[in-house]
Amino acid sequence: MKISRRDFAKAAIGAPFVAAAVPAFARINSKIDGVMIGAQTYSFRELPTLDDCIHAMQEIGLGYAELWEVQIEPRDGQKLEAWRTHPPLDDLRAVRKKFDDAGIVIYAFTYGFRDEFTDEQIEQGFVMARALGTKRITSSANVDIAGRVDKYAQKYETYVGYHNHDSMKPNEFSTPDDWKKALEGRSKYAGINLDIGHFTAAGFDPVSFLEEHHERIVTLHIKDRKKNHGANTPFGEGDTNIKGVLQVLKTKQYPIPAMIEYEYNQPGLDTVVEVRRCFDYMKAALA
Repeated sequence: MKISRRDFAKAAIGAPFVAAAVPAFARINSKIDGVMIGAQTYSFRELPTLDDCIHAMQEIGLGYAELWEVQIEPRDGQKLEAWRTHPPLDDLRAVRKKFDDAGIVIYAFTYGFRDEFTDEQIEQGFVMARALGTKRITSSANVDIAGRVDKYAQKYETYVGYHNHDSMKPNEFSTPDDWKKALEGRSKYAGINLDIGHFTAAGFDPVSFLEEHHERIVTLHIKDRKKNHGANTPFGEGDTNIKGVLQVLKTKQYPIPAMIEYEYNQPGLDTVVEVRRCFDYMKAALA
């Protein structure tokens, strides 16, 4: 994700939210032809609060969330360090309840494990995931931290999917070899969070990679991008084989959620309208 995550200033948790569209605990069914479709909540980064994000997902009809950590962590750097070391678990349980009451499953928690993290901060990422009610973490991590992370993944029996970009930088996930290095010799809990748009932009085929490595893939990020490190585009206007990926999920019945990641935002576009368009495109691709 190319947004400056630490500069994101609008993602306050906000006031208590009372769902109007869906009765409490009535799960939203966004499984289409057997394929789980949800959203990486980063898609709603332009909305003022997490409550607005939740309401938007209800309105669109998305029942699976991959929760972006920036929407629940403090903005202040010193407070952030303390939050990572001693997270407010009651606050996180309250976040989980908001999603529960809206009928949305927190399928995975996005938490970026970086080399500078202490072991205690790595472990607390798993504690946070537990408080949020999930045993899956997706992470824009450094490649060489995988061994440190895997120790706690085994302890908490929580799957970690490492997220790719197309940066091609050393010690960052961009190529199949980066995952091979990170997963080699690790437990079954070490996995992949495949961003099919970034993978395409980096020059690789997400369909064949999905078929070969589906057992290690925790979630998919669905976006469209041009090849050769090209731009993000509306679904269907780039080079990413979104339909091919979705059809593999459908025909092979892989239990991997396809999370919309709306990233082509431009001034004047309405986030809710555009995410709904992404959802509609995916439903048509599965027909």
